[in-house]
Amino acid sequence: MSEEVSDNTFWKGTLRKHKNALIIMIIAGICLFIGAILVGIWVLEANPFVDPRTGTFNDWTLNYVVGFMILIILWELLLIGLPAAIFFGVGGYLWWKGLPEEEKKEHKEREKKKKSHKAEKYGGGGGGFSFVMFIAFCIYIAVQGNYNATFGSEPYTYWLYSYMLTFMWIVIVLGTPCLIAFIIWYLVKGRKK
Repeated sequence: MSEEVSDNTFWKGTLRKHKNALIIMIIAGICLFIGAILVGIWVLEANPFVDPRTGTFNDWTLNYVVGFMILIILWELLLIGLPAAIFFGVGGYLWWKGLPEEEKKEHKEREKKKKSHKAEKYGGGGGGFSFVMFIAFCIYIAVQGNYNATFGSEPYTYWLYSYMLTFMWIVIVLGTPCLIAFIIWYLVKGRKK
């Protein structure tokens, strides 16, 4: 508990010393957020797949959705991510070079302490399962021959059942080896305990 308090007071003191850098980071973060929204709106308005003025949900296909996601990710990286990385990279470097040696030493010692301690809390998932599920869903729909079919060409239950079947296949494909590995582990090591 005392280490948390000292961490808290350390960061409060650091932020007080470097108010200008904090203000610049906040303003840059707000500008990046607004820029990301504007780029998203621009890509939505200029997408080559469906006319945003007259198009409806029924005009979209899974192929269009995948293409649109790739398009928006690439434009966001190019127009927001790259400038942000350059700005924060150069700004962080200049800020670090401007720090007194005593303060640099204190930051480095705190970083070493954090690395030497084991992680006390486990973080949440990174969303990898959702990505795998989406890729598997795209593959399942493509195998069914409906990758370029508009969403309105099939009843909504088709899309829902396809998603559930995809989940079932992922559980079978990934769950069976995990179950076998668990049984082997239990027979070899688990019963000895």
